[in-house]
Amino acid sequence: MHYSLEETQWSEDWATLVSLATRPGSSLEQLHVFALAHVLRRPILVYGVKYVKSFRGEDIGYARFQGVYLPLLWDNSFCIRSPVALGYTRGHFSALVAIEPEPPHPQPPSASTTPHSHSLHVNFLPLVDHDNKLLPVHFVTHAEAGGEEALLRQWLDVCMTDSGLLVAKQRLSKRPLLVAQMLEEWLNHYRRLAQMSNAPFSARPIPVQDYSSDGDSDDE
Repeated sequence: MHYSLEETQWSEDWATLVSLATRPGSSLEQLHVFALAHVLRRPILVYGVKYVKSFRGEDIGYARFQGVYLPLLWDNSFCIRSPVALGYTRGHFSALVAIEPEPPHPQPPSASTTPHSHSLHVNFLPLVDHDNKLLPVHFVTHAEAGGEEALLRQWLDVCMTDSGLLVAKQRLSKRPLLVAQMLEEWLNHYRRLAQMSNAPFSARPIPVQDYSSDGDSDDE
């Protein structure tokens, strides 16, 4: 059909998205996830519900967030191939984080053991939905449409499982010291809250908002 928007329409749409992004509590768009992939310089996989529901549980529209967001405006050699995984449901995004493996038992050093031999863990993230259909790759050009699987192999470490599922490898290395310290401080914050709430003859503490997420919204 060779249909394309005029420059004025592109400018109006962009201004609308920028305006929405500056309003606290406003809903995100697919473009924001696409932009985040470029900030992080790594692919983002979103697993989500198909329909947006009202507070009554009625379907009011398609969610359209599920899929793969690649940092296509970067050169792929400049980007990380290990993806970030997010979940989308009830109008909110959540980080999908795998359970950390148990630390390996100490072994005597040998010629085949390297300092980083146990510092890497690999998770396998599906690139298909429950019907075994390829997840949509958002913001591809007309020339790239139809070649999504080849595009995924270009930007991700892709393999097939024994059952025939297409998956991406998410490589997890040892947590940096600064990140480990931040996580421990965050956990200690909630440990203290739990101790205060369980202590006898003590008033229940006021909920702290520093680390909590926004509640569910009815405007879905």
